[in-house]
Amino acid sequence: MLQELKSRSGNCCELCGATENLSVYTVPPARNESTDDSLLVCGTCLSQIQNPETMDSNHWRCLNDSMWSEHRPVKIMAWRLLNRLKNEGWSLDLLNMMYLDEEELAFAQASDDHLEESEKVIHKDSNGAILANGDNVVLIKDLKVKGTSMTAKQGTVVRKITLDPENAEYIEGKVDGQQIVILTQYVKKA
Repeated sequence: MLQELKSRSGNCCELCGATENLSVYTVPPARNESTDDSLLVCGTCLSQIQNPETMDSNHWRCLNDSMWSEHRPVKIMAWRLLNRLKNEGWSLDLLNMMYLDEEELAFAQASDDHLEESEKVIHKDSNGAILANGDNVVLIKDLKVKGTSMTAKQGTVVRKITLDPENAEYIEGKVDGQQIVILTQYVKKA
């Protein structure tokens, strides 16, 4: 995949154009690393993506160019980063010009990193540990599954959960091959 991304990007960061210290970044909440959900980024961009408190707004003026990329993951990251910087006048101007189709916008909003801390929906398990998409959890009590005769037993591991983006109390996962909704108060992070 690294070679495909290097070829696609001309061997430079798809956000800022730097040519040094390049690596693959898979856009959350993608579960599989693929060129459809990944982009090539430099160390500076990666560091600031992963540590929002260190963002240098001047570095991100490069989004003026990368937001027009034909590649979905580049556009989605540009949208998320511009949202992080929406207190900057220039960033808001770019956001107002930017276009994402419905599917791209839904994917961009699936991760709450474009929101202010006070706006984020934070999912916590029964012990207060923060849950993320893709985490594994263990049921701490037997749960009857509505609409079926099935009971999910205490101690069952639910792998690769997904979070409800609108409600901090709900997660989804598969138990015995069936996708179910589980209340966060009945799980602990594995």
